[in-house]
Parts: sequence; structure tokens; C-alpha cells
Amino acid sequence: MSSITYRITPKNPAAHLFEVSLTIKKPAPLQRVWLPVWIPGSYLVREFSRHFVSVEARTNKGSVVVTKTDKNSWQVHTGGDDVTITAVVYAWDLSVRAAHLDLTHAFFNGPSVFLAVDGRELEPVDVIIEPPADERCKGWKVATTLQAVDVQPTGPTGGFGTFRAKDYDELCDHPVEMGSFDVVEFVAGGVPHQMVVTGKTRLDTARLAKDLTAICNEQIAMMHGDGAPPFERYLFLTTAVGDGYGGLEHRSSTALICKRDDLPRLGMSEPTDGYRSFLGLCSHEYFHLWNVKRIKPAAFAPYNLEVENYTQLLWFFEGITSYYDDLALVRAGVITVESWLELLGQTTTRVLRWAGRAKQSLVDSSYDSWTKYYRQDENTPNSQVSYYTKGSLVGLALDITIRAATNDEKCLDDLMRALFARYGDNADGRSAGVPEDGIEKLASEVAGIDLQPFFDEYLRGTNDVPLGGLLEAYGIRYQTRPVDSDTDTGGKPGKKDADKRGTLNVSLGGGDDGAHISVVHDNGAAQAAGLSAGDLIVAVDGLRVSKGSLNRVIGDRAIGDTVHLHAFRRDELFEVDAVILAPEKKAAWFTIDDTDAEQTARRAAWLLPTAKV
Repeated sequence: MSSITYRITPKNPAAHLFEVSLTIKKPAPLQRVWLPVWIPGSYLVREFSRHFVSVEARTNKGSVVVTKTDKNSWQVHTGGDDVTITAVVYAWDLSVRAAHLDLTHAFFNGPSVFLAVDGRELEPVDVIIEPPADERCKGWKVATTLQAVDVQPTGPTGGFGTFRAKDYDELCDHPVEMGSFDVVEFVAGGVPHQMVVTGKTRLDTARLAKDLTAICNEQIAMMHGDGAPPFERYLFLTTAVGDGYGGLEHRSSTALICKRDDLPRLGMSEPTDGYRSFLGLCSHEYFHLWNVKRIKPAAFAPYNLEVENYTQLLWFFEGITSYYDDLALVRAGVITVESWLELLGQTTTRVLRWAGRAKQSLVDSSYDSWTKYYRQDENTPNSQVSYYTKGSLVGLALDITIRAATNDEKCLDDLMRALFARYGDNADGRSAGVPEDGIEKLASEVAGIDLQPFFDEYLRGTNDVPLGGLLEAYGIRYQTRPVDSDTDTGGKPGKKDADKRGTLNVSLGGGDDGAHISVVHDNGAAQAAGLSAGDLIVAVDGLRVSKGSLNRVIGDRAIGDTVHLHAFRRDELFEVDAVILAPEKKAAWFTIDDTDAEQTARRAAWLLPTAKV
């Protein structure tokens, strides 16, 4: 046994309580223990300690004093004797980031439940995962990629028992699912893969295994050719719910949450938009195996989980991953080129609809993720740019720029492989980390030209990516049109008369008692009239409107007309006049032009499976 041992038990599933103990041999007389305040991959201080109900400690001499010293750490008065610290943790966060426990299943990430031993974070640890005693949980299994030491049966979807991690960092990087779940198994790159699905579904396991095999094989081939990937097994931990979406990457697994209707169903002939979205989520988290888990910013090498870790490179580690997640789908053959272009149009539309793209640069968006991106409010679209979506478009532009500079002999794939060779995990599994200027320098090396002007314009500047000019060489035509409604996602042609239909330029929220404004977009009719987020529009020109009818009523008026609005703000009725403005072209879509054989051939070389290029 290791000198540091954890034991976690679903003590009271009905009350959502884990009991988590930590036994330390030969502790310091006054031993500090601490809990992370954030989890890698989700750049927000989440204060996991707020879910700790109690913390107590005992040695062989009896109870000892535990003193809380700040928001996430405690001092244990051990006197140098072996000690066991026991915490009760409330687990009711149904997300991919923390812990969740009820009578149907249990899930946890290490940072939200396991205290670290100050000064001994690099020591190996044992983890004993115990089953719940409640008879209603009988038959539960365990799914994790933690190393099994004494578990029957063994494997990533086996039984309870003792597991091991080489240090605290590794302990935090292997989420655990317990319960009764469906298991999908397949092999990619010669490595066993599993997906476990918790929740009631009508899952077509064969369809899912086939599509995931193709996606994973494509990414492995891109990064390693015929070589073996740098992991021995991989596990998708998926929770299916009525309405949800999210993922969090780990070194040999990922935690996902999705709508059950997005999963492939038995008898489904064509993939739905929801299933395409789910495959994109799987692809995104899988690509993180390389891009952020093994190639990471120097600021994350190693992680300091007690404070924010700042970097300007999230545009690359999240944005480039967002470029490759959909690209891998078309290269793997699970979606068509036309379907991929629809997704590209939707991404472009999300970028165009945020006026903040002209105010915040990608490097600033990356650096400010701790205080802005994960804390979005009604002004976010007017003041910020997403390092996911615009980062994805910059990834596409960088790919095409490298191809153009090298006569299609090099591309972004080569930059990814070069980054892995130079900055990827070394023998002990600890990446040296990419310097803040490392990606730009290496990209210039791969392209054979100085790319600083490109990065100055699209990373440190706020210019839009010139998609039309870039994609023309591949027989792809970029088009924009007015947004049909505040929920228009783009990717397809719109209504024929959309350019003649006026708009208030607002986004609407829920509620059936009128049109609740959630966002007032910059330079629109609503903003000029003095309307604000949170206002409730109840009538236009004396006639009642709802969320469903407001856009239609406004769209039926002529551009330039003045409408009289009745609205509530803080329960007080007020009236304003608004001049209806013409809609801006903020929805994008793409079409294919096959009239030029050279352009068609270049497009095929770009979008063919890596193994065939």
C-alpha cells in the first residue's frame, strides 16, 4: 500500500453524500491539506470546498484538531502520528466538472472530492472505491481508467476495489462513474476504447461504435501515422439526460453529458443534427488527448490548482481543437462535405452575431477566460469574442495559409505533429509546456515564411477572418445573409425576403407573458430606443405580442417605420418609440462550386481521410 490512501464511499445516495477519507502515514506534526479551486479544462474558479459538509481527523490516539486556514485548506494537528482525515461531500452537480450522486448512479472528478497532502503531491497514492450499502444500488459497476490494483473484475468497466495513481495530478485526471450503464466497445489505433452511457436510452451501440471507431482512427492517423498513440486505453463517460451538453477532457478519458435524443437510436436511418452534434463533442474531447493534455501551455506545466493559471493560448488549445473536431468527422466519413460546410456556416454565424469580436482580441479572450468567458451575461455578445468559435476560424485560416505558402506540401496537421514532437509529454509524462510565443514561431517554421503579420491581425487584432478569399481556392463559396430570427443559427440559405424584414436587434428569453429581452445587441433599434436586457415587451402599436410573435410583427413593418412599444422594467410599465432598422448580414453559409477541376482536387486533398492523403 502507498503511504497515502484515499477511500471514497457513496455513503448516502438518497442525500447525495459521499464519505471520503484520506489516510497519511508519517504526516507533518501540523499537516496542511488542500482542495483545488478549479479543474483543468474548465477555466473558472469553482470553489469545490463549498460542497464539503464536514472535515474530521483521527490518529490511533483519538480525534485531533482540524483548523480551516482559508477557503480551500485545513491544518491537521497530527503530532506526527499516522492520521485519517474524513470528509463528507455533498454531490449534486449534474455536470462534467464536479460530483453527482443519487440512487441511480455516482460520478466524481478528483479535484472536487480528494484533499491533497501539502508537500507530498508527487507521491503515489492508492484509491479504494467502495460500493454503496443501499440495496437499491445493488449491481453497480465502476468505470474509470485509473490503474486497477485489486479489483474484481479488472478493466475500465469492472468492479470496486483498490486503484492507484502515480501522484495527485494523475489522481485528478481520471473521473469515475458508478452505476448500471450501457457499454460500447471498439478498437482504434490498436488500442481498446469503451463508452459507458448512464441514463435511459434506446441506444444503437453498433452504430455508435462504428462512427467512433472511424473518428478516433482518423485522429490517431493524423497525429501518429501508423504509429501507436500515447495511451493504452480510452474511455468515454457519458451521461444522457433530457436536456444537456458538455464535455471535459482527461489524459485517457473524457466526461460527457448529452441529450438522450442526440444519441443514435435503433432504427434511425439518417444521422440527426443532434447526433452530429454529439459526435462533434466526442471528437472535440478526443482531440484534447493531444491538444492540451499532452501539448499544453507552459503556464499549465504543472497546473497550480489553488489559483488561476493565465495564458493567452486558449485560442489554440480550444479554438484549434474546435476546428479539428468537425474536420475529423468529414475526414472520417461520418458526415458529408456538405454537412461539414453547414457546421462551418453555423460557427461563422456565431462569430458574426457577437459584436464583441470587434472589441476583444483572441489573446485577450484567452487571458480573460477566468473572469469573462465562463461568466457570461447580457452584455457578453457586445463585448467579447469566443476563443472557441473565432479560434476555430483562425485555425481554418492558418491551415489554408500554411498550405498556400508551401504549395500544399504542409498544413496545420504538420504543425500539430511538430508541436507534439517538440513539446509533447516526455518519458515521465510531464510536458515541458509551450511558451506563449512558441506556437507562432513553430507555425512560421512549418510554413517557411514569417507569419507574424497573420497573428498580429487575427490574434492580437480584431479583424474578421477573410473566409471568402481563403476558401475560393478550394471551390467553396462564402455567402452571408440577414438573420431570420434571434434563434437563427445560419449554415443554410435563409428566407428570400429576409433583407426586407426589419428588426429590433434583440435576443429573447423564456416566458409566455410577453417578449422577455435577454440581450440588446449593439447599434440596433432596441438599443437606440432605450430598451435593456430584462425588459418585457408586451405590446407593439397597442396590440399584445409574445415571444413567438414579436419578430413576425416587427418584420411585417417597413424598414424605417416607427413603432410604439409598451414594456415593463422592474414591474413598472413604460412606453418607447423605436425606428425599425434593416437587418445586418450576420448569418453565413457555404456552397460548393465544382466548375474548376484544380479547386475540386485541392478540396478533396484537404478533406480526405488522413490515411488517404
